[in-house]
Amino acid sequence: MPSSSPAGNLIHEMGVVETTQSDNILRWDGEELYVEQDIYHNGQLVHRKYKRRVTRSVAQALAALLHQH
Repeated sequence: MPSSSPAGNLIHEMGVVETTQSDNILRWDGEELYVEQDIYHNGQLVHRKYKRRVTRSVAQALAALLHQH
């Protein structure tokens, strides 16, 4: 189920409100762990399936969790 940021983030330099939508599915491309997001500026789609990397600490926590099972 897609989720989106309800209020968005104001980017003063560009004069836009940025919002995102994601299916929140973790993906691995052989090098990076990431989620795909659609990025909107003032409601207009600007990036489709943008790869947003998962932080190192999140990746390490997931690896530890997977190692336990």
